[in-house]
Amino acid sequence: MSKFITNRWLHFIFLLGLILVCFGFINHNNPLRQRIQMIVFDYYLTAFPREENGMVAVIDIDDESLVQLGQWPWPRSVFADMIRNLDTLGAQVIAFDGVLAEKDRTSPANILSVLPESERKALLESSEQLSQDYDQILAKEIQRYGRFVSGFTHGIQEDYPRIKQAFRVKHLDKEQFLENAFHFRHVAKFIPELERAAAGNGSFMAAPELDNVIRKTPHVFVNRNARNLFPSLSLEAIRIYEGLQEGYAAAPEISRFQDYGLMNFSHDYNIRIGKYNLPVDIEGEMWIHFREFSIKEQYIPAYQVLDSSYHQAIKDRLDGKIVYIASSAEGLKDLRSTPMGLLPGVEVHVNATEQILDNNFLTRPVNLQDAENLYILFAGLFFIFITPFIGVNWLFLVATCTAGAAFTLSYWGFRDYGLLIDPVYPSLSMGVIFMASSMLKYLRSEAERRQIKGAFGLYVSPDFMQELTKNPDKLKLGGEVKELSVMFTDIRSFTTISESLTPEELIQLMNDFLTPMSNLVMENRGTIDKYMGDAMMAFWNAPLDDPDHARHACTVALKMNEALVPINERLKEKAEEEGKTAILLNAGIGINTGPCSVGNMGSKQRFAYSALGDAVNLASRLEGQTKSYGVNVLIGEDTQKSVPDLAVAELDLLQVKGKTKPVKIFTLLGNETVAAQDGYKSWMTSHQSMLAAYRIADFDCAAQDLNDARKAARNVINDALEAYYDMYAQRIAELIKNPPAEDWDGVFVAKSK
Repeated sequence: MSKFITNRWLHFIFLLGLILVCFGFINHNNPLRQRIQMIVFDYYLTAFPREENGMVAVIDIDDESLVQLGQWPWPRSVFADMIRNLDTLGAQVIAFDGVLAEKDRTSPANILSVLPESERKALLESSEQLSQDYDQILAKEIQRYGRFVSGFTHGIQEDYPRIKQAFRVKHLDKEQFLENAFHFRHVAKFIPELERAAAGNGSFMAAPELDNVIRKTPHVFVNRNARNLFPSLSLEAIRIYEGLQEGYAAAPEISRFQDYGLMNFSHDYNIRIGKYNLPVDIEGEMWIHFREFSIKEQYIPAYQVLDSSYHQAIKDRLDGKIVYIASSAEGLKDLRSTPMGLLPGVEVHVNATEQILDNNFLTRPVNLQDAENLYILFAGLFFIFITPFIGVNWLFLVATCTAGAAFTLSYWGFRDYGLLIDPVYPSLSMGVIFMASSMLKYLRSEAERRQIKGAFGLYVSPDFMQELTKNPDKLKLGGEVKELSVMFTDIRSFTTISESLTPEELIQLMNDFLTPMSNLVMENRGTIDKYMGDAMMAFWNAPLDDPDHARHACTVALKMNEALVPINERLKEKAEEEGKTAILLNAGIGINTGPCSVGNMGSKQRFAYSALGDAVNLASRLEGQTKSYGVNVLIGEDTQKSVPDLAVAELDLLQVKGKTKPVKIFTLLGNETVAAQDGYKSWMTSHQSMLAAYRIADFDCAAQDLNDARKAARNVINDALEAYYDMYAQRIAELIKNPPAEDWDGVFVAKSK
């Protein structure tokens, strides 16, 4: 496994195999691929709808027409009147988007047939109109008009529809359609006399995609029993519109794009209807380029066709056009899911008809789909060849540009040529290759970094090692000035303790002490600078930035003496076994915050990541003064200002050895919980009053305030400052006996480090 991670050639072979999988594993008809690419195609269809050509109109059997003419079904004589009026208004072709599959039960002849013979004869003698058959009236009107197209759809009749004009297809091409085109077994169709009278007969069955959305409409239908090819309703409407007597010629398509200087992108088949050439796929389906419809403008209510008073207003909307009869009335309308939303089924046929008349087609040729896979192959090869030479950011830029080129080409192809180019799958393939190559590049880099860590990890802090592996240029001499929080810690009475231990025991004790101390530093984002016998130096905010560096340093200080508890327990047990008095470990800690020079320091042969500066020196001095003040932790003023919510108390104005200017020093007593205790503020008031009186040389008042502060402190911080108050009480007593000079400023000058 490690060999695979680090071997560049194995990476290349793996990525090449991934490209081949993307290139050949997912075929064009894969359901997941189709669903993804339809998202883009639907966007194009809705964002760039087709414009209306004004050659098709819809006669709408709407709710108002039902109110005007009565409930459904209407007598066939009403349809005969509608056809007669449409002929008068100039309709070139009438296509019926529906079926009249049963005889008209409202015909007088049908009503008389259920009466006794004597009554039937008497009624016939009284009126000859009672012998009328409305179906025959409609059939005669259809035949007289001569340009009516009937339709058929799914149903229960086993008899196959009448073919008005057959497809002229070569045997091999017919076999392709018989195998792949839209199949049906049972139908609902016009009654025989109406079907015979019609000039054309076509199917208006729908063929939705996998998600039940209609994006294509079939123009070739196959009866499973008769194995005949049937045309669509819109094809028949076009044929009658052009006055063609011959059938349809279907043959493999010649590229429509040669005149544009493009590749030979051809569809599967081409259906010729007179001067029109309709590109379809192997299923006989055509992509629909939808347009937006307005019911007020494109739909004409049926009652207006039947009422002559409206004829003058609607004549221009019908003259010379192909007219579809359909219904939008509740209970009769046929809604279909399309990229444009839910639309009446008739609009699918209207869109298909207008596209044929406009010679405006959308196509997705098979060889264009092959070109998409070639794009994946060549773009992927280019991608893996450049991977070793550029970083991940540049790889991402290349992948983004590759995907952008695919989407740009797809948009341009749709807008200018009606080509449906899938940009999604090629882009996803590039995304997979990018992620795989980036992951391999990352694993290889991590392996190299682990090698560096193996060589240097024991000598530098983990954070610095991480920074070093990210940027090897940092492995050189030099540094920068940053604000750091620096900590020094030392074991008190270490010399006394070491005298009672063997060298092995001393080493074990040091390890037991420094291990938890070091863990606390690194767990809180600190960097261990060095170990100096029983002492340790650490700092925060380098090499990595840490906005809360002072707080993290204080947190470690508060936890350090807690970490000594189990070590001291073991020391007690051992002392009891030997009959000795246990000397327990106690750490003095000094913390200071300020600007420092931090970086790799030393010689070219040997250097270490360390910090230097006045703030570092003061931290060391503070650690040395913890014993003098009887506290575990001393912090500088800048550190105190960074943690105002912690339990911090000012102790003195001190001039440490080696410095000329005094500094305020503070002790760290606890976290926010301690600072929020009842009585904490009252104690702090007494404590601050003591310091204020001391610094103005009012030593009697200072002594009284010290007693008050000592009592208040016992209720808040127990005896944490008992030694400090003892030291101050002794200092005040001496100053009362030997008053200082008049220019005394309250500064205590340390005599030792």
